[in-house]
Amino acid sequence: MVNQRIKDARKIRYYKEIDSVTITFESKFKKDKLHYSVNFNSKGELEDIEIQISKVDIPSDVWSSIAEHLNGDCKKFKIRRLQQQYPLKNGLSAEKIINDAFQNLILPYINYELIVVCKRDSGREEFEYLFNAQGDFVSKRKSLPANYDHILY
Repeated sequence: MVNQRIKDARKIRYYKEIDSVTITFESKFKKDKLHYSVNFNSKGELEDIEIQISKVDIPSDVWSSIAEHLNGDCKKFKIRRLQQQYPLKNGLSAEKIINDAFQNLILPYINYELIVVCKRDSGREEFEYLFNAQGDFVSKRKSLPANYDHILY
């Protein structure tokens, strides 16, 4: 399904990502001037599709809610990466997720994933924040350096 959508994609790279608990596979590419990341679990099943975006791509009321949370959590913060995430959940089919992501639709089930450098009294730390489509906080975890095995494709 994904292969049909990336026929005219450029800069296609494949990665094997190992974190403390899971092994995932990731395909990164550029298509229609957008940077995509498609993530699969170790069984080859789609987990999510992410599109790199900028702050102006998020509705202003949603961004206000996100910024308010970050201001409460950090003295100062800098966003290193911002992505719109289309997760495979809520009984949605992989085909629907793929169609929605490649149309870049803002839908109620998407998430916003941010990699944030947070300045605190103890120093600077990097975190991965996840917010839902309404700007509500979902999760936060300490961001570790990427542990990729480059796959030769």
